[in-house]
Amino acid sequence: MAGVFWHEGQWYTEEPKILGPMDHAFWLGSVVFDGARAIRGTVPDLDLHCRRAVQSAKNMLMEPTKTAEEIEALCREGVRRMGPEAELYIRPQFFVRRGLGAAQPDASSTEFVLAIYDAPLPPATGFTAVTAPFRRPAADMAPTDAKASALYPNSARATSWAKAQGFDMAVVCDHEGNVAEFAAANLMMVKDGVVMTPRANGTFLAGITRARVMQLLRDAGREVRECIVTTAMLDTADEIFATGNFGKVQPCTRYAENHMQPGPVAAEARRLYFEWAEGSRILPKTSGGRPAAA
Repeated sequence: MAGVFWHEGQWYTEEPKILGPMDHAFWLGSVVFDGARAIRGTVPDLDLHCRRAVQSAKNMLMEPTKTAEEIEALCREGVRRMGPEAELYIRPQFFVRRGLGAAQPDASSTEFVLAIYDAPLPPATGFTAVTAPFRRPAADMAPTDAKASALYPNSARATSWAKAQGFDMAVVCDHEGNVAEFAAANLMMVKDGVVMTPRANGTFLAGITRARVMQLLRDAGREVRECIVTTAMLDTADEIFATGNFGKVQPCTRYAENHMQPGPVAAEARRLYFEWAEGSRILPKTSGGRPAAA
């Protein structure tokens, strides 16, 4: 895939090789990241993603070497290098080189790397889902207040389990047995016109796109509730859809035995989101080709 990468003051058009087996990040997973998007010249909520990257690093006992504003400037430069028609994933990361003893990261060895690469926006054709037997940890069990790479193997095994049952995606519950989110995105459901999403309880990352969609729907006159959501509620939902950075708004067409068509609320949420995202445009609309990446 085409991409640009920044590390230690240099831009690259190939992945820089920066870790070895003795590095703390390689050995013990002291890595945090954030995921933002550039979609044909727009960069929705880029500032919030950069701020969260810095906060995640602090929550993982690191010393961020870049401010949110510095990261945002680098992201914007990288997007410009990739061109106005590109659909991109923007991934700022902090990682730790050394440890203090066997486990604790040496915060003074924190480094920053940025990856920006082609990632086409998936079409809103829908996906299927089922609840997996793997739960999100409570806040006192894992660093759930950070977008920590170490949290994602649990998502991967949940998704793999769901795929083995013939579904595309997993729903995961929290430590109390209530619905937390999809394995790779936040979850919203609709019943009798009311939008409901699991209340943030420290178990899962209440996403930036989630918050944006909630506000857009409320501004449009929709009732949106943050509340306890159970799997029994999903069994009878009129609509279920995902919100997240990668796909933005994606309809669920089947949850377990509950078959649904892509619904009007998900379609409205998606339309409102992309209309709002136009306000974050940093590159003009064009039908031209891609400029040189570096």
